[in-house]
Amino acid sequence: MFSKRSVVQICGFVFFFVVVHYAHGDLSYSVLEEQKRGSVIGNIAKDLGLEVGRLSARKARVDMEGSDKQYCGVNLRSGDLFVSERIDREEHCGEKPSCVLKFDLLLENPLELHRLSLQVQDVNDNAPIFPKDIIKLEISESAIKGAKYRINAAQDADIGKNSVQSYILQQNPHFVFNIQTTSAGRKYGELVLDKELDREEQQEMKLLLTAVDGGSPQRSGTVVIHVIVLDANDNAPVFTESIYTATIAENSPIDTPVITVSASDADEGVNGEVTYEFSRISDKSQTFFSLDEKSGEISVAGNIDYEEGSKYEVFVEAKDGYGLSSEAKVIIDITDVNDNAPVIYLKSLTNPIPENVSPGSEVGIINVQDRDSDSNRQVRCSIQQNVPFKLVPSIKNYYSLVSTGQLDRELVSDYNITISATDEGSPPLSSSKTVQLSVADINDNPPVFEEQSYSAYVSENNKAGSTLCSVSARDPDWRQNGTVIYSLLGGEVNGAPVSSYVSGERRHGGDPRCEVV
Repeated sequence: MFSKRSVVQICGFVFFFVVVHYAHGDLSYSVLEEQKRGSVIGNIAKDLGLEVGRLSARKARVDMEGSDKQYCGVNLRSGDLFVSERIDREEHCGEKPSCVLKFDLLLENPLELHRLSLQVQDVNDNAPIFPKDIIKLEISESAIKGAKYRINAAQDADIGKNSVQSYILQQNPHFVFNIQTTSAGRKYGELVLDKELDREEQQEMKLLLTAVDGGSPQRSGTVVIHVIVLDANDNAPVFTESIYTATIAENSPIDTPVITVSASDADEGVNGEVTYEFSRISDKSQTFFSLDEKSGEISVAGNIDYEEGSKYEVFVEAKDGYGLSSEAKVIIDITDVNDNAPVIYLKSLTNPIPENVSPGSEVGIINVQDRDSDSNRQVRCSIQQNVPFKLVPSIKNYYSLVSTGQLDRELVSDYNITISATDEGSPPLSSSKTVQLSVADINDNPPVFEEQSYSAYVSENNKAGSTLCSVSARDPDWRQNGTVIYSLLGGEVNGAPVSSYVSGERRHGGDPRCEVV
């Protein structure tokens, strides 16, 4: 499935003779999660109207926003967008009904940036899982027909039809199982008493409950409901709030209190004693938070990183002494602190560059990423040294490295350009990267004789081959550009060509001088 909304804008801005091209187009694709590496998603060349042959020349590539991983790649020979790393919808989007990954499609020469959206479709790769292997219920024999006992729903990381669709309770003479939905849309189960219990007849029973999803192939999970028949307990605990909210900073020390939930029970004695436990919590959240079963206090149990997750939802169950319970939702928001320094990436570099390159020419592309949020991820980039180069902000978090003056290899043949990036956090964090750039020689210097004129005095009737004088010229250019070749200019002596009297020879052994003989 493919849909495209393309808006192309081309804007030219002249800064010190630099023209920055900006192009923007949106591409949308859809792919099933867990596809094999190399699976074709779509053809960006066709969808953008680009010539396939230009993709390689323009160094087409795809970067994911806020991640170093390359989940998608571009086949530069065909223009196909393909899967390059395993894509797990649950890892990226959890329980969100829609999972869209954002990428940057980057083209160079000129620099263009296209936004690419990848809709990741769910496959049934997760089975339903109950929070516990055994659910213990203590039910009074005086309970009347129709009494209901809440059972926490099974969790399935998949969505839609691939999530839990039905429950099957093992056949028994006393209970049936019904599914209920809260006003918030969350499902839970109820064990309903269909025939009164008789403790003297049966003191306990174990029922197998199976949760089944709607995927193909179908997956299931089971839990054992252990029913112990007791005497009266007719009030369940009641929380002071149905939803609790709390906010803590990332990197909060272990044992930092987050929030305390509280429930009361109108019963007396053991029937009114309330204990707390997590009824629904992800594996990830379980490493970050702990719950005191007596006080209801939730505390930090691990190192929390805002960049790994900015919000967590857990469900707490309050249970009295004989198994009646109620549930409350706890929403924990994580606030960002400036704990990530900017990272500088050298995306492209022309090296070496000719010494006659025009001021304002683009010689490299720099990309800066900061995993923090808000002002903590706002980054300023600069070049500190006195070099004939500068950074020009381009698209998004990209910078063009451009020349600002005339280069001369004979004066400076290599540059070590240090790029610094500093965020706007408090305190600010910085990083730097050194770019090595060489200057290529251009034949821009003529040979220069050591003397403006040479004089030689010779006796007449010298033998042929006798040395008259030596001349020497030097050229500061490199290699063949600096190699000097000597020749005699045409002229006459007493009406005869000068070449009939003298000739020039270069000395052997690399000596730059020339002998006139």
